Amino acid sequence: MRSLLSVPANRPAFFEKGATSSVDALFLDLEDSVFADQKIAARQTAGDAIGAVNWHGKRLLVRVNAMDTEWGFRDLVELGGTYPQLDGFMVPKICSLDELRFVEQTLDALDRERPKERPLELHILIETAIGLARVEQIVEGAKRLISVTFGAGDFAMSLGLYGRARSAGSSEYVVLTGERGEENRQAHWNDSHHFAMARIANACHAFGVIPVDGPFADFNDRLGADVSNRRARSLGYQAKWAIHPALIDGINTTFLPTAEDVTWALRVSQALQEARSAGTGSAQLDGRLIEAATMKTVDRILMLAGRS
Repeated sequence: MRSLLSVPANRPAFFEKGATSSVDALFLDLEDSVFADQKIAARQTAGDAIGAVNWHGKRLLVRVNAMDTEWGFRDLVELGGTYPQLDGFMVPKICSLDELRFVEQTLDALDRERPKERPLELHILIETAIGLARVEQIVEGAKRLISVTFGAGDFAMSLGLYGRARSAGSSEYVVLTGERGEENRQAHWNDSHHFAMARIANACHAFGVIPVDGPFADFNDRLGADVSNRRARSLGYQAKWAIHPALIDGINTTFLPTAEDVTWALRVSQALQEARSAGTGSAQLDGRLIEAATMKTVDRILMLAGRS
């Protein structure tokens, strides 16, 4: 699961486009994409679509409303127990292990009404200051958690920030080159979400959960989107949301090894096999030392590329 497409649950015209796109998974969104007076109608629209639309074998999720709203629990119960085609739920604004366990117990109950071979998946968002402060506890204590997504927009709001929603660095979060009084000092932008992203990725890898980055908001900025994809990957994220189909291919490409990565991995594997035959644990390749431990990286590259 490299890419996830957000599809507003009250926009049926978008369902078929999502289903036939190159995305790995998609979710019908009942939360941020739907105004309060349309929530119940959107839930029904999502339910009708789950059973009627050909999703072409894609992983199909629903992002429900938060559990502290009047809609969240009913979203789970009315959709989870009714539609066996649904793969699972994405639950926003998880703030504590107790809240997560409540959701897990609800899904346990709903699974009794579903085919045994199709238990509901659980994916959550960490997008508040209190959620981030407890993220290790939440992820470690989970019993059926598949992925955690970092939600930058709501996280910024929970910090009391009110600037325009961004998916990149901030012109206010900068460092200056040079000393006071020097000419031509430059301002270097930094990523104000780095701490949160790094902490969530670390928690996920520590406890065997998939870390997922939220969406890049400006889908017309392809260069910015590409940089956002690569930044997330470099922090250990394994997947990313898209809010427009035009961004899917870039995400899919970023979260798979490149052809150059695969070629390198195969060459390293061959060199180390020869070293092993010769009774040594290391070899030289392109003027650099490679060791038996390098095979961990090689194995991961080949596994992700489907070459293992």
